[in-house]
Amino acid sequence: MVDSWERARGALVAAGLPPGRLVGLRAMTGGTYNTVEELLLTDGGRYVLKVPPAETVPGLRHERRLLVSEAEFYRAAERAGVTAPKVVGSGERHLLMTACPGDPWDDSLTPAERASLREELGRQVARLHRVTGTGFGYPSGALGPPAADWRTAFTAMTDAVLDDARRYRARLPRPADEVARTLGTAHHVLDEITVPRLVHFDLWRGNILVDHSAGVPRVGGLIDGERMFWGDPVADFVSLALLGDIEKDEAFLAGYREAGGRAAFDASGRLRLALYRSYLYLIMLTESVPREIGAEQNRWLQDTVAPELDAALREIEESATV
Repeated sequence: MVDSWERARGALVAAGLPPGRLVGLRAMTGGTYNTVEELLLTDGGRYVLKVPPAETVPGLRHERRLLVSEAEFYRAAERAGVTAPKVVGSGERHLLMTACPGDPWDDSLTPAERASLREELGRQVARLHRVTGTGFGYPSGALGPPAADWRTAFTAMTDAVLDDARRYRARLPRPADEVARTLGTAHHVLDEITVPRLVHFDLWRGNILVDHSAGVPRVGGLIDGERMFWGDPVADFVSLALLGDIEKDEAFLAGYREAGGRAAFDASGRLRLALYRSYLYLIMLTESVPREIGAEQNRWLQDTVAPELDAALREIEESATV
């Protein structure tokens, strides 16, 4: 049995902080993979500690060494001036970071507050996308070293999740081999991406903290950067409009473009977006097997996510006939 307090004290020691200051420890819910705990210190300081599951716990191929990717995301976000946790200490088996103010985005906001926040979020994401890397793909090295081009990296990413789908016998709307063939017909558009840029790839509302402390809601932090990769910024639009259409998010796009973000929804942009939608929905459907989700969540995936994957694949197929 893991002693959470001893583990937390060890993370503080590794970060050069006095372990005797630890006075509170609270498990944080909402995640589905890592163990996350909030640490409270005697001086009022708050930190968040993430610990990965045991190596024997089943998962997807790209999920190895996720905390390495998350630490890289937060360091890059700090360089970009984006509101996010700051890394206090990290290692192969833990990540200690500052706690951000606020709570996950919910439905309590007024339409005006929501529009203002979406604009602010757009500006922050545009700053993220200015950060460039030295190669494409996951910085964790879970799928191999960084690739010299985006097509090679993204092909490896989709091949890996399709291998996972076959291995776990995930329920997909089409056979995995058919999905692979369809995705392959559009891979040529990936060659247009020549600069590896920072992509969070998990910016759904649950990973956007909203801070109400100043009266006017503000973005308190972009969290859970463990799925980040170096690639095409368009990929971030998938989770930012999860199961929806980013082109309808006028407030976000206004802020994004105001801060210098490029969001062109031409034929190439839409085709790349269909590829990235396919990738995320493949992950969502496949990870449900090793996560052993309940029947209700599985019904939601099959009723909601599976049709969206099929729609993205049909969009790719239709583009090939134009």
